[in-house]
Amino acid sequence: MTIAAMTFDERYRAIDARDVRFDGQFVTAVRSTGIYCRPSCPARTPKPANVTFYPTSAAAHEAGFRACKRCLPEATPGSPQWNVRSDVAGRAMRLIADGVVDREGVPGLAARLGYSTRHLTRLLAAELGAGPLALARAHRAHTARTLLVDTDLPVADVAFAAGFASIRQFNETVGEVFALPPTQLRARRTGGGPRPGRIDLTLPVREPFDAVGVFGWLRAHAVPGLEVGDAGSFSRVVRLPGGTAWFEVHQDAGGRLRMQAELTTLRDLSVLIARVRRLFDLDADPAAIDEALGAHPELRPLVARVPGVRLPAAMDADEMLIRAMIGQQISVAAARTVMGRLVADLGEPVDTVRGPAILFPTAETVAASGAEVLRGPAARVRSIVGAAAALADGALRLSPGDDPVEQRAALLALPGIGPWTADYVRMRVLGDPDVLLPGDVAARAGATAAGIPDDARGLTEWSRRVAPWRSYLMAHLWYAAPVTQAWRALPAPEETTP
Repeated sequence: MTIAAMTFDERYRAIDARDVRFDGQFVTAVRSTGIYCRPSCPARTPKPANVTFYPTSAAAHEAGFRACKRCLPEATPGSPQWNVRSDVAGRAMRLIADGVVDREGVPGLAARLGYSTRHLTRLLAAELGAGPLALARAHRAHTARTLLVDTDLPVADVAFAAGFASIRQFNETVGEVFALPPTQLRARRTGGGPRPGRIDLTLPVREPFDAVGVFGWLRAHAVPGLEVGDAGSFSRVVRLPGGTAWFEVHQDAGGRLRMQAELTTLRDLSVLIARVRRLFDLDADPAAIDEALGAHPELRPLVARVPGVRLPAAMDADEMLIRAMIGQQISVAAARTVMGRLVADLGEPVDTVRGPAILFPTAETVAASGAEVLRGPAARVRSIVGAAAALADGALRLSPGDDPVEQRAALLALPGIGPWTADYVRMRVLGDPDVLLPGDVAARAGATAAGIPDDARGLTEWSRRVAPWRSYLMAHLWYAAPVTQAWRALPAPEETTP
């Protein structure tokens, strides 16, 4: 059952049971107190007559409610709906999290989605209970709370890192949302803070979380010079709107995910957090996914072996397309070698707290010089360079807010891009949960091991029963394939690219 389809009584039973699985998926506003809570709030369950449920905290803000100081609803993972939904609301929420409203305003968001500003505002208000400005404001408040509680950044730096245009706007918003000024919100944190001047914060995650699989995937695909991965950490450099950033995510002794980062400008921190959350698929609903997949006897052993499976998204859409095209029909190890050479020859060297690193080359650079560096069949090299040129001149634009059908059609129109590459990019860039790659060699090997049809047509037909979670079926099949077993253990193997 989707959250949007839940009745009032079903939501009320969830809050009466204090069910943590619903945290971040809706909020409970209590008219008698004027506050809104997460579903698992430990406070006494309010009377049904006093309760209103909202799909977003922004909708609760707009209705005049403030966040509960006890359960801190803004500290939960984000709603998994924005990963599942490919409609305008879902696409808008992904772009808002990526900072589009902060950088381009509501007109920029509307233009990306193909709507007028007025129509988009009406649509989001009707669907989510708040317009794009209010949704962006709620996202800034969420980021500000995280930085106030988890870092020692000066309060003024927190304001601008969270995307606020002024200290006054920051103080007013935090006060309205949390009923506390920023300094008091920071004073409420428990335990010692990180070292001064360092971005070091916790990334909330829904359990179960397959950390072994995610770190193994990222380690197996890490491009030399750009990325570094091991059994419990991953780091890389990335271009953000305001400049270069370096980050490292690791799992601490208590099982929490923590992120350390260095940025050219703190204004990019909110964008970085959103992209890292997508990279680790932290807003997924693992209970719903495991329940749906585990309902089928053939998949039950796979789900039991890997509960909470995740599917890493892309940090950079343009980079993901080039990497996917390079990785077509060759092993992961071979693709890493090719991409490592591309990064070494055409990337931009940068210094990080952990030593020198290299940024992935821009589309403009690959278009201009890729033919001199890339090796392999001439037609494939021309296709990669041609795709980079389309990205560079704006003929092709990729983002997490793309319409999936339109994005796929645009990719298939380019020479050298077939269904596997277009669908793989859709899976990784959009985080689309319902993508099947029936021709993928490793996935078909996993299907054989799982006892389900392993031919492309048979797998396609069989997979219809697990929609809309076919991307997560792919993850389980990859992990079940003999050639990818070492992804979950050191060292990284030689295997066919998924």
